[in-house]
Formats: sequence, C-alpha cells, structure tokens
Amino acid sequence: MSRSFQHFNDASVKKVWQGIEARSVNGERMTVALVDLGPNAAALPHQHENEQMGFVIQGEMEMTIDGETRNLRAGDTYTIPSNVHHAAVAGANGAVVCDIFAPTRADWEALPDHEPSPSAWPGEG
Repeated sequence: MSRSFQHFNDASVKKVWQGIEARSVNGERMTVALVDLGPNAAALPHQHENEQMGFVIQGEMEMTIDGETRNLRAGDTYTIPSNVHHAAVAGANGAVVCDIFAPTRADWEALPDHEPSPSAWPGEG
C-alpha cells in the first residue's frame, strides 16, 4: 500500500474523545487529521506540545483558545500554539474539521485502531 496516497475513509479510526473520531495521516514531522465531531460533542479543555492549525469543513463548533471563545462555521480557521489550553464543543448538528499538527500526534498512535469507515465528509470514497 502506498504511503504517498490514501483516502481518509481508508484510514483507521481513532476515538479521541467521546463522540469525536479522527482519521489521520502522518508524515515525518506532521499529522493531518479529518475529525468528525458528533452533535454537541466536547473536546474538554486540554493542551499538548503539538502546534495545531485547522479549519471547519462543515457544521459549527464553539472553540476556546487561551480563554478566547469564538463560534466557528465552514471556512473558519484556528491556530493553537504549542502548550496553549483549548477546548471545543460541536454544534447541534455536529461538525467536521481538518486539523494539522506539528510534530506528529504520537499520542494518537497509542489509541486503539477501529475499522475504517466513511467520515461525514466527503462520505464514500
């Protein structure tokens, strides 16, 4: 199997938080993840060494970064410096986001793999 090309729906699913599933692709120094947040799912306040950037693909979520809270919709971006507290709560219809992390999310590698399945976006591959 090629490491250069992959469809997100072929990636194993990591259950990162209750109601939040990630499908990720790792390079040498960064991780790109397609993250599905179920309706009203919450990523509780946390921090990590990884710098994180992302954008909302569909749906809505409320995100708090270092005490500042914003309601985000499709097309909105966010930047989270390393070791800064942040949290997110999906809207009533959930959300799909693309997250980019540097360095790679090695902690996610320790999470159990779940069978690949279609994300809410883009659906069947």
